[in-house]
Amino acid sequence: MTDVAAALRDAAARLAAASDTPRLDAELLMAHALGVERQALLLDPSRFTLSADFDAMLARRMNHEPVAYIIGYRDFWTIRLKVGPGVLIPRPDSETLIEACLDFARHERKEGWPKHILDLGTGPGTLLLAALSEWPDAQGLGVDASETAVGYARANAIALGLADRAELKQGNWAEEVTGRFDLILCNPPYIADNEKLMPDVADHEPAGALFAGADGLDDYRRIIPDLPRILAPGGVAILEIGHTQHISVGELAKAAGFKVACRQDLGGRDRALLLTRP
Repeated sequence: MTDVAAALRDAAARLAAASDTPRLDAELLMAHALGVERQALLLDPSRFTLSADFDAMLARRMNHEPVAYIIGYRDFWTIRLKVGPGVLIPRPDSETLIEACLDFARHERKEGWPKHILDLGTGPGTLLLAALSEWPDAQGLGVDASETAVGYARANAIALGLADRAELKQGNWAEEVTGRFDLILCNPPYIADNEKLMPDVADHEPAGALFAGADGLDDYRRIIPDLPRILAPGGVAILEIGHTQHISVGELAKAAGFKVACRQDLGGRDRALLLTRP
């Protein structure tokens, strides 16, 4: 089969058994195989000749390997992040945290805020680099326990022209972090150990970036009590949560002296908690 449009239809039909987004997956894989952006492919598939690489990429996706690992990147917010095995793939739901801090800056802070940004559990630099792209005068620090993740984050900072404003280092949450930050972002593991995940996630993404004890709260218990030490006066810490964790994580935050507000994602689910000092 050399007809790209027909190959896309066939691939989407085959992927229906392995993916919740079979047509999108097929388009992303095809565009990558052809070396073009997806938008260019969709405008006129007839311009292109089917690549010999497509079948091998399709077979990997049929085996539940994430599309982002196959094509080597994931678009997040307004930036493109390189990703691969050993690093958590950015999710659209996490853009809720960037929207929340932009609203906070618009409605509650003076111009020039924030100056110092911290991203705990930065992965491939997801939240830190998205935030730095919004505030060109800010400096940032990203911390992750995974050497692999920090390597991706550094590569992404360079590719995005943000290396001079983004320090990336390996560490356990804020244990070795000093100084104070106007904006603290964090997307910690929050899935309970016994929760079943789709094969794409369970068999491929790093368990250490997903699971957090019997109730999914282990890392919040480590992170939240340390936040008062590093959050600057008038600042905000924004944490991603699972959609059922508003009350449980909120109680941990209130016990640490924070005022708590919640932000929903595009699906209307609780997704981010904003922690401020009264």
